Amino acid sequence: MAAALMSSPDAPMSELNTTPLIDVMLVLLVMFIITIPVATHSIDVDLPVSCGNDCLTLPKPDRVQNKVVIDSADRLLWNGTQVTQAQLGALLAETTEMAVEPELQFEPEGGASYSTAALTLRTIKASGVTKFGFVGNEKYRQFAAN
Repeated sequence: MAAALMSSPDAPMSELNTTPLIDVMLVLLVMFIITIPVATHSIDVDLPVSCGNDCLTLPKPDRVQNKVVIDSADRLLWNGTQVTQAQLGALLAETTEMAVEPELQFEPEGGASYSTAALTLRTIKASGVTKFGFVGNEKYRQFAAN
């Protein structure tokens, strides 16, 4: 630009006009964007979900039978794996959605508190389980031989 100011008015222009160059580059850019193929396939990715302690790895329900045990320390066990009441509700909901609902066996130990057993039974009833049974009760009863 300094050269243009110093030159005489009769001298030819020595600056390059960049406007047409920019126009051509923009047209080429638009053409390339239009010709890029649209992604027609997709891959589903299961992203991790953060929901606190309730989302720890839950055991998978068995398709034939599952056992809920309350031990003498009032721990709730699903097929031998410790779970919370909320996790039990999620597992029961998963079993009721199966094509063939598995049998649910309930076995409170002798030292388990009544309140924990009642709360667990309330959770089981609220889930809508239809195949349910008490197991292990015979070990707390003495049968007399006749």
